[in-house]
Amino acid sequence: MILTALSNYYARLVEQGNPDVPPYGYSPEKISYCLVIDRQGTLIDVVSLLDTTGKKPRPSVYLVPQPPKRSANIAPGFMWDKSGYVLGLTASEKDKDIHRARQTHEAFKEYHRQWLEGEDDLGLHALLAFLDRWDPEDEACVGLIPVDALDTNLVFRLDEEPGFLHQRDATKAVRDRQLASPDGHTSTCLVTGESAPIAALHPSIKGVNGAQTAGASLVSFNLSAFESHGKKQGMNAPVSERAAFGYGTALNYLLRRDPNNRQRLQIGDSTVVFWAEAGSPQEAEASEDFLGGLLSPPTNSEDLDNPEVDRLHATLNKVAAGEPLQNLNLQLNPDTRIYILGLAPNAARLSVRFWEVDTLERFTQRIGEHYRDLLLQPVPWKKPPSIWRLLLETVPHREGGRAKADDVTPHLAGELARAILTGRRYPRHLLTHMIMRMRADGHLSSLRVALCKAVLVRDQRLGSIKDKEIPVSLDIDNRDPGYVLGRLFATLESVQRAALGQKVNATIRDRYYGAASATPASIFPVLLRNAQNHFSKARKVKPGLAVNLEKQTGAIVELLPAEFPKTLGLEEQGRFAIGYYHQHNEVFNKHAPDIQEGDTE
Repeated sequence: MILTALSNYYARLVEQGNPDVPPYGYSPEKISYCLVIDRQGTLIDVVSLLDTTGKKPRPSVYLVPQPPKRSANIAPGFMWDKSGYVLGLTASEKDKDIHRARQTHEAFKEYHRQWLEGEDDLGLHALLAFLDRWDPEDEACVGLIPVDALDTNLVFRLDEEPGFLHQRDATKAVRDRQLASPDGHTSTCLVTGESAPIAALHPSIKGVNGAQTAGASLVSFNLSAFESHGKKQGMNAPVSERAAFGYGTALNYLLRRDPNNRQRLQIGDSTVVFWAEAGSPQEAEASEDFLGGLLSPPTNSEDLDNPEVDRLHATLNKVAAGEPLQNLNLQLNPDTRIYILGLAPNAARLSVRFWEVDTLERFTQRIGEHYRDLLLQPVPWKKPPSIWRLLLETVPHREGGRAKADDVTPHLAGELARAILTGRRYPRHLLTHMIMRMRADGHLSSLRVALCKAVLVRDQRLGSIKDKEIPVSLDIDNRDPGYVLGRLFATLESVQRAALGQKVNATIRDRYYGAASATPASIFPVLLRNAQNHFSKARKVKPGLAVNLEKQTGAIVELLPAEFPKTLGLEEQGRFAIGYYHQHNEVFNKHAPDIQEGDTE
């Protein structure tokens, strides 16, 4: 399914004439120098193709015949390659590397003799003559090559003629014959269903964070343990060379590292790509931009002043409020088919973290449902948070430091994204993770509490047990022990603040939150006794506030059973955090100056 969808996407891109998508048998590669030869095959110049517009010169990208897949094997490219293949030269001074360069050069010469003999094109004749003339042992020849050109990719050009040799019509005709000549087994392709030459090795996929820079395989059989019935390599899952090229090219296009690429985003260790199947390229692009904005809203300060970004956030708020896609006046087709693929590195291969296919409307509904599950009052965000922003809440909080994406648990990232995209339950260990983080570092951020609430709400909605609804805003009638204890803890902290103000080195939250939320019977009697001293002090400086907090404390205690619970389970600890959040914000919003000011004597 994945390979078929990618192969079909490649076909649509080619049909649309996308300039960034190469035709079958070609690929964009980094080229540094051009060897200029005359009709007799004499090297007359070496021209730099380096891009010097940046701080450092870098190779330019040109469309060339697709290179073969290499590991330790010798496999020459067609009409271009590294200096070792083209010239038999390397920058290394090691004997084994020099010997290897000579071997690859001989293979390069033999390969081109095989395919170019008998051709009547002047440029192809000149290339064969050059290969016959060139001697990597001849110092006069070697002296013509700049040192910077060694171990870089080289192409050819015929003197006084425009274009490179690989761009000539005669070269393209030879390339077509190469692609039409099967050099392996023919079988039924699992992607197209047609009988065709099967790819022994599948293309390398580049651009997945954490994977090998040279590329990793989505499909590979590199050990006998992965093979069966005597089949070797790609014959274990036959995919035609054309289909393999198509899916590999489409996936590399989606993974391109371009600041304007809205089809690629990072969620934890998962690199996510998505694309739309629509009636027109414009409709597909609009759907992709819209979905990209939902999955990863802009957060940079310079972006937030952009009117387009303001409109996107307004749309996000409408989506979160449950507005149907048809009511957003975005001229989007709700039935547009969307494909979302999450990939993660796995040694020389890629792991598929998730693969989801549905309509734009369904994905929009699920993302809106996700925001509603997170919703608390007061609203815990100024702008709707992206998935990666939520994942940063799962890592340890460092005072004065920023959360690091590298600390996000890999599987948690993939499971959270899958839950959001499918509407299924959030990963069960997400609640455990958030409870343990809040107990360990005492950082009760609004988004951490929102994640606890989202897990509980979705478990309740999709589960068989129907408990009392998880409140979005402060619920003074809620008698759930965990929720009420959270409210009580927030109130006692407010009493302490009202009495001591800024003199508090560590509040009861800093010292007792973990124990209070897990084993309330052992902590709350102590906190209530200590609160009497704080009430006494608060009455002297803020009598009105002290009376209000005392009444509030009594009202909350009346909601509790006769005895404090000995322990609270994970769900109750999640409710404890929600109760604390609601009560803390209620008190703080009403009495912030009085609570912060405290005792001024």
